[in-house]
Amino acid sequence: MTNPDAPAQIGVTGLAVMGRNLARNLARHGFTVALHNRTHARTESLVAEHGDEGTFVPSERLEDFVASLERPRAIIVMVKAGGPTDAVVDELVPLLDEGDIVIDCGNAHFADTRRREQALSEHGLHFVGAGVSGGEVGALEGPSIMPGGSAQSYEKLGPIFESIAAQVDGTPCCVHVGPDGAGHFVKMVHNGIEYADMQLIAEAYDLLRSGLGAAPAQIADTFREWNSGDLESFLIEITADVLAHTDAATGEAFVDVVLDQAEQKGTGRWTVQNALELGVPITGIAEATFARSLSGHAEQRAAAAQAFATPAEEGFADDPQAFTDDVRKALYASKVVAYAQGFDHIAAGSDEYGWDVDPGAMATIWRGGCIIRAKFLDRIREAYDDQPDLPTLLVAPYFAAAVQDGVDSWRRVVAAAARAGIPTPAFSSSLAYFDALRRPRLPAALIQGLRDNFGAHTYRRVDRDGTFHTEWSQDLVEHEA
Repeated sequence: MTNPDAPAQIGVTGLAVMGRNLARNLARHGFTVALHNRTHARTESLVAEHGDEGTFVPSERLEDFVASLERPRAIIVMVKAGGPTDAVVDELVPLLDEGDIVIDCGNAHFADTRRREQALSEHGLHFVGAGVSGGEVGALEGPSIMPGGSAQSYEKLGPIFESIAAQVDGTPCCVHVGPDGAGHFVKMVHNGIEYADMQLIAEAYDLLRSGLGAAPAQIADTFREWNSGDLESFLIEITADVLAHTDAATGEAFVDVVLDQAEQKGTGRWTVQNALELGVPITGIAEATFARSLSGHAEQRAAAAQAFATPAEEGFADDPQAFTDDVRKALYASKVVAYAQGFDHIAAGSDEYGWDVDPGAMATIWRGGCIIRAKFLDRIREAYDDQPDLPTLLVAPYFAAAVQDGVDSWRRVVAAAARAGIPTPAFSSSLAYFDALRRPRLPAALIQGLRDNFGAHTYRRVDRDGTFHTEWSQDLVEHEA
């Protein structure tokens, strides 16, 4: 219903699918919701179609929208990231009063959120970057919410967001992540993990299809079986649904009529760029991001296919059941690496920007509502509860045992893929990362020697402290740099 006279507790401007569903979710939970959209017809359609779900206060003008809110005002902005968000914020600021809160629930770059938070604080306003995961269904039925911003802003927003978030075992999938851009940073890394997770699943499908010569519907059954064990997750569940689906127009398997060029909206790329800046090796996430890029280079792929006409061997698995089990174990081990790298990235960002992000809390709020929700997030939470300063998730007892149990399968799968000409960039890079991490000595020593030789970049020694340089052109004289 609508009640233009009642002050709204929270407002939403930007009523495309995500904004519309968040507004409905808020109304369903008893909040009076102010509505605004640049095209007023969209506001009118929401009220006409869903006005019976709660109390809405629609406004055509932004000034009326702001005036309809109780103070301190809380306004959710749900427009495209970048310039459009800046434009809306710039319009809002002159209409707001000290203590009001502007919340960006879109996929903004965390650096933009930090900039906006600083700019609005100069006006006495709070700016909150809140990551929201779960897609349009999650926005309506209960997403995972990752709000950053000031502790003061969370005093008002916390009860609202925690009530509309997904609930797991009575715990809301929402927590105050940290100040300024922490919420959007964590959401960015969440999406990077999501990239890796999907690439690993796609590689597992490709291996099963090529190795077994199996049809998509048969592989769907395998994924359904996997979803009842340690791999249980939202993405594994919907993989079975997608592979089982038949295209209505052609009668073919749906996956076979979809163009094999994966798109991206930028969050994976941002994750990789920031990890490079922080010096965090998120190799599985990076390879997943590059795999999407490669898939889109259709002309290069066509030329290479013509020049190197070597189709992957099909039905090469001698023992189908053993091969399927190997792929399952390799998938699980690689997923552990992806999550471990993601949590390493969050820890590095938290240290760099002074956020004090709780990794166990992130695992807790990702258990429901979000795209990467998975059974083993409970295990991740337990690992950080047991050891808050865990150096890497891979050495937590449960995950160390799981990876150790799967490592032989992992190697067999990567080797079989290489022999058959099946690309497995995420599987392979995750295994290489695991091997490098556990190796007592790496060939990086040679790299440092080369750097010192051609550029006098110096090196350190294993037997004494200090920084050294060898005069390579002067009879190899070494001295402290």
